[in-house]
Amino acid sequence: MVDIREVPEADIDRAAELSYLVFHERPEKEEREKHRATLARCERIGAYDGDTLVGFVAAHDFRLSVPGADLPCPGLTFVSVAPTHRRRGVLTALMDEVLRRTGAAGTPLVALWASEAAIYGRFGFGAATQGVTVEIDSTRPLALRVDPDPRPLRLVDPEDAPTVIGPCHEAARASRAGRPTRGPERWRGEWLSEQDAFDEELSPPRIAVLGDPVAGYVLYRTKPEDDGGLVRTPGLVRVDELEARSPAVAAALWQYVASLDLTGKVSAWGRPADDPLLHFAADRDQVRVTAQFPALWLRLADVRAALTARSWAAPVERVLELTDVRVPANAGRFRLRAGPDGAAYERTGDAPDLVLDVRELAACYLGGTRAAELAAAGLVDERTPGAAEELDAALRTPLLPHTADEF
Repeated sequence: MVDIREVPEADIDRAAELSYLVFHERPEKEEREKHRATLARCERIGAYDGDTLVGFVAAHDFRLSVPGADLPCPGLTFVSVAPTHRRRGVLTALMDEVLRRTGAAGTPLVALWASEAAIYGRFGFGAATQGVTVEIDSTRPLALRVDPDPRPLRLVDPEDAPTVIGPCHEAARASRAGRPTRGPERWRGEWLSEQDAFDEELSPPRIAVLGDPVAGYVLYRTKPEDDGGLVRTPGLVRVDELEARSPAVAAALWQYVASLDLTGKVSAWGRPADDPLLHFAADRDQVRVTAQFPALWLRLADVRAALTARSWAAPVERVLELTDVRVPANAGRFRLRAGPDGAAYERTGDAPDLVLDVRELAACYLGGTRAAELAAAGLVDERTPGAAEELDAALRTPLLPHTADEF
């Protein structure tokens, strides 16, 4: 048996070393110091075998944008179990403790990015947002079907970036569900770090903005071309984030990164699946989606609180029969009455219209996954024809949920 308890600050280095062991990492001193600072700000839960730390999970103190609201949502990170203690219930004990604490705090949601997608469904997490990787062949001018905003762009010092572009980022958070808060420490430690954590050949961050007040910005790094091998690799522009308040502003920013001298490729990881670029690019052979992947995984810790806190696009009244093996209070039959004026979610003995697990409801919660598609896949049992489509219409959002804030 392991003992689940708080990890004191004195054990932060042990927790980090456990993570490095599990994920086969050997970070440099600067990266280790950044991890230590991050963990010092997080809630920390450990599994101890005697005095040995054999399991660990940390939780960022985030809020998450959901349709019509901004809700507290711990962001789980550094989830690790020692290889000597795998398949002994350590991860289950840690996740149960996370859910116990979340329930005690009255927090409706928990989120994470999954290192292995097969693991977290059994703990009630569903893939609530999708990301795509977009690549642009920038060896020729970017062909567009809309006119770019003609206002000049200017570069911003990374030191000033949180103040300059922060309001634009917050406006983008409000317009799309699924985006966690980003405080000064996260801006500087993750997005604006001088050295990229994954590729030391990349430049420091560059930030170009358009408009005053800022109507859009692009945060990017560059890498010079490599012609020393058998195959020449053109210079790269890696777009880490691009936010724009109009299609014309977005067009200007994409045109800018695609026209940087001595580069021939733009790569943008973690773009929304409904990125306007994919529509206003004139040549889709030049602008290609090269990957699509589950991004933010969401857990409804308190289903009633989560459903009644968000806004609803259309009226719905259906009985849901929900299973939740980890949080029994969520399980049972509930009548959902919701619409533009609010929502109620109460226990009932009536026959269910939809039968589903909490992970499927979590996947649908932000509006990024359709219950009808899950029903077609055999993951939702639609007892009343049309019930899944009715729920989808009520959950719908103008923009797909999306985040590139990996943690």
